[in-house]
Formats: sequence, structure tokens, C-alpha cells
Amino acid sequence: QVQLVESGGGLVQPGGSLRLSCAASLFTFSIYAMRWYRQAPGKERELVAAISSAGGSTNYADSVKDRFTISRDNAKKTVYLQMNSLKPEDTAVYYCNAVPPNVRLSDYWGQGTQVTVSS
Repeated sequence: QVQLVESGGGLVQPGGSLRLSCAASLFTFSIYAMRWYRQAPGKERELVAAISSAGGSTNYADSVKDRFTISRDNAKKTVYLQMNSLKPEDTAVYYCNAVPPNVRLSDYWGQGTQVTVSS
């Protein structure tokens, strides 16, 4: 059974930092692009950051650019999201998503991890 397991969420004060991790199992992690999404209460799911399968290309939502950094370690089958200078509006459930290289393969989602930014 394929799993994506997020960790690292929690409560942090504005201006603080968190590092999210998403560990994958049972599939060829290195061929999948990876994305982080977030969903705040009452809002649609939003794409936050993406990284290519080899890690050479990254993209960010304008709202997190220069504050968040996505990275991956294919040997550990893990993708990370380093979040700095956190703001209350970053409060959301954060999900990782594995994007397959072709339509014959499935995409996968983690269960989500809560990030709350509050004083």
C-alpha cells in the first residue's frame, strides 16, 4: 500500500519557522514530481510549492515566494517544505502530493498536517 506521511506541523508564532516532511513508501519516488498544497478553513486547496523529480526545478506560489523552500532527498524518499517568516495567513492543513510522469500511473496524497500560526 502506497503511503505519503506528512510530519512537522504544529503551532508557531508569527515570524517563526517550521519544516514539514513527507515520507513516501512503496513506489519509485524518484520518478515523481512532488507538490505541497494547503487548505485553510472555508477556502479551496492551494498549490504552495512544487519540485521536479530530480529536484532541479522548483516553483512557488507568489504568497510564499522568498519565505518557503521545497527540497527533496530521493535516497530517503522524502520531500521537505522549509517555512520561514510565517504569517497567520499561512495557517492551514498542508498536504503533499506525488505527481506521476505519465497518466498510466496514479498520483498520491498524504493525510495532511496542521500548521497554525498564532500568537
